[in-house]
Amino acid sequence: MCSCENPAIEEAILKDRLSQIKNKIVVLSGKGGVGKSTVATNIAMSLTLKGYKTGLLDVDIHGPSIPTILGLEGKRLQNDGFSILPLEYRDNLKVVSIGFLIENNDNPIVWRGPAKAGFIKQMMSEVQWGELDYLVVDCPPGTGDEPLSAIQIIEDVTGAVIVTTPQKLAISDVRKSVNFCKHLNVPIIGVIENMSGFICKECNKTVEIFKSDGGKKMAQEMDVPFLGKIPLDPDIVEAGDSGKPFIQFYSETKTAKIIDNLIQPVIEFCLNKKKENKNMKFAIPTAQGKLCQHFGHCEKFVFIEVDEATKTIISNEAIVGPEHAPGILPPWVAQQGANIILAGGMGGRAQELFAQQGIKVIAGVPSEDPEKVVTDYLNGTLITGVNGCDHSHCGSH
Repeated sequence: MCSCENPAIEEAILKDRLSQIKNKIVVLSGKGGVGKSTVATNIAMSLTLKGYKTGLLDVDIHGPSIPTILGLEGKRLQNDGFSILPLEYRDNLKVVSIGFLIENNDNPIVWRGPAKAGFIKQMMSEVQWGELDYLVVDCPPGTGDEPLSAIQIIEDVTGAVIVTTPQKLAISDVRKSVNFCKHLNVPIIGVIENMSGFICKECNKTVEIFKSDGGKKMAQEMDVPFLGKIPLDPDIVEAGDSGKPFIQFYSETKTAKIIDNLIQPVIEFCLNKKKENKNMKFAIPTAQGKLCQHFGHCEKFVFIEVDEATKTIISNEAIVGPEHAPGILPPWVAQQGANIILAGGMGGRAQELFAQQGIKVIAGVPSEDPEKVVTDYLNGTLITGVNGCDHSHCGSH
């Protein structure tokens, strides 16, 4: 595995890894034993079967279930000397779990909070996930250190799926998960009510073993979306015990079709969130309050967000950038949400690195007030001159 003693470089690597993942979905539950890992696995598998590049990260440190559900028990993670390589389930789903790192599954993991947070950060920064459409994160139950660390490390979580069972005891704890997400400003994709009724295969009638509609009622009361109900099905138990993802190997069953229908709102939520984010965000390197001609040696970056429709400035924030080192700035600027950078001078290599992050570069911009150059750009009156730093190494920091 790679290790880095420079926190700034480590943070930049983390942000670079995360920037390659389009959607990050956390699966939460306020209480253990509600089938959260089964739901997370089948969400990831369903996305994979639909052709999306998908990763599944199991950070349930004290009870990793993903290796068993996918039939990957006994497998171990490998590394190439620089990164941890995720296991691939049938060559299309990338999987990482602490279960792949421990020799004996019967031994307890006795870690305090900082060790748990460190592990979660390592799984995000050192794993070579590559480009993904979705990363599904199976979090531990509750609202403690592990789910908090996962959300804080990922930062730009697309949304949370919250799993419950219908009975009052579970619903009470799941309410805490809803408030947990609201407190952390994590969008809630929806609530899934698992183990909601047992469908008898002999008579096809539904028996409400754990009652029904508790999750739906709670979602309505707390004004969050309700995705649907998954019934108790012996085939789900058989699939988990035999290491065969239910949604894949029992795809023709009634329950599998119910689960597949729950995935569509998840996809639509992610697509709609992306469409909503139509704002432009400019990054301007500055020195003494003016646009800096030497990109790699600026004092601060000014980030100006603009409503694309009205061309009005929404926010203006100056941030001191990370310590200069090769490859640091492009992923860091991308992580701030910028999609355009206005610079006096920037080298060709740096422009390539920004292009890889999906950031458009405008070079040769005069040393003026950041808001003025942004306004001129929006009005089509920005006059650019010679790139003040067109040699190859400038700005590649």
